Formats: sequence, C-alpha cells, structure tokens
Amino acid sequence: MPELAEAEFFRKRWHLAARGQKITVVQTHDRAKIFRGTGVPVLRRALTGARFVGSEARAKQMLFRFNGGAWLGVHLGMSGELRAEPPGYTPQKHDHLVLTTKRHALVFTDPRMFGRVQFHRGAEPPSWWTKIAPAILSDAFTAELIASFLRRRARAPIKAVLLMQERFPGIGNWMADEILWRAAIHPARLAGSLSVAETQKLWRECRRVCRLALDTIAGRGDHLPPDLNVNIPRTWLFWHRWAEGGRCPKSCCLLVREEIGGRTTCWSPARQKLTLP
Repeated sequence: MPELAEAEFFRKRWHLAARGQKITVVQTHDRAKIFRGTGVPVLRRALTGARFVGSEARAKQMLFRFNGGAWLGVHLGMSGELRAEPPGYTPQKHDHLVLTTKRHALVFTDPRMFGRVQFHRGAEPPSWWTKIAPAILSDAFTAELIASFLRRRARAPIKAVLLMQERFPGIGNWMADEILWRAAIHPARLAGSLSVAETQKLWRECRRVCRLALDTIAGRGDHLPPDLNVNIPRTWLFWHRWAEGGRCPKSCCLLVREEIGGRTTCWSPARQKLTLP
C-alpha cells in the first residue's frame, strides 16, 4: 500500500502536469467502489471547467484544489496509481477517473479498487482532510507526544503501534520495519516497555526515515525522480526485506520474516534483540 513518500510522488505527477490548467472533460466509472459515499454527478459538474489551483499530500492521502471551492481527495489504496497521459487518451478498464486538460489527461487507475475518491465543495478544506494527524515532520510531532501515545498503547507490539495512523500518519509496513531496524528495536517489543532513550531514538528515526523517503522517492521541490524507488540506497533494509536469503545491511546476518501485529514483518535478530518485560 502506498505510504507517505509514495503519496507525495503520485501527487507531484498530477500537480506538475495540471498546474494552472482548466479541466475540459471529466470521465468516471460511476459505479466503481472508489467513489463510495461520493456524489459522482456533482463531482463531474463541479470539476468540468474548473481550473487546477494546487495540491498537497498528507499521510497516505492527497488533496487537489480547484477554483470555485472544489476539493478532490484521493487515497490510492493497495493498487491505485496517478499518472498523466496525452490529452486524447482513451480510458481503459481500470481507469476510474480521468480529468482532461489542454495538455494532459490526469488518470486515476485502480485495478483492485481499494482506493477512494472524495469530493467537497466549500470555501474551507473538508473535515476528512483537516482531521488527519499532525505530520511526522511537523513541529507538532514531538518525542513527548510519542511517549504519551506509547503509554496508552502499552500492551501492543511496537510494530502495530507504528501503523496507527492517528499518531503516525503515512507510516506503512515497509517504513515501520525500516524505522525499527534503524532504531535497533525488535518489532514485537511491547510499546510500554521502551525506555526513555529508546523512545527518543524511535522519534528521531521516524522523522529521519520520513525525510529520507521523501527526498529519495518523491524528490525535492518540483523534481520527480526517474523511478519510484530507484534512488533508495542499498544500505536501507528496504531492498533486503523481501529477498529470499536477505541479509541485514549492517550485520550481514540473515533477516527474519514473521507476522507481528497482524502484518508481515522483517527484522534483523542480530541487531534487534527481543527483551522481555
């Protein structure tokens, strides 16, 4: 499932193609699950003739803003993707939303339809956007805030806690594994068992991994990397976590994969020791 940096990567695809452009045609698969709870005819009428104003990514979601107070929200789910095609593009089977401008066709494709499109009309951004937890790279994401949250989830494995979007927005499975590996914390450790020093280290690695992921996957400023993952260094756990016989980039010992907190998890037993309370 796309995570923080992947959402920013796909947001930039549409943003760079559409900024300043007017939507001339809106095509939709009205019965697709991605539109659940959204009035598709209203969406089509509001966006046809609207001009693209700006966009933002938060957590695993994207928001695209148009003049006239039109707000389009996109969550990619497990298989969704945003891309830009030539303006004469003919939508294919899994292209559920296509916004055509003079220069491009903005396509949202989702074969498995676990993604979602939301629409809002008004002067202020919608509540489903503003209620997203403070970004991990924001000043509001403090070590004290994390320590308090871990105490409230004291009996849960730390891997499961890192996936809770109400406090760690945008963190998904691979990022959680990367953070814990860098912090040398076993994913099965109970959240309440972390020391003050370990909590501080967890906070620092959350911010570091988010920053590195945004730089390498989503690029800097208006720059998009040539490929989604091509710039991620081989020194990351990322490249080794699914490989058969994968080894820890730091210790060179074999990695372990098991289900923890309901998700397949990878860690380095040489680096991430399990200490019982």
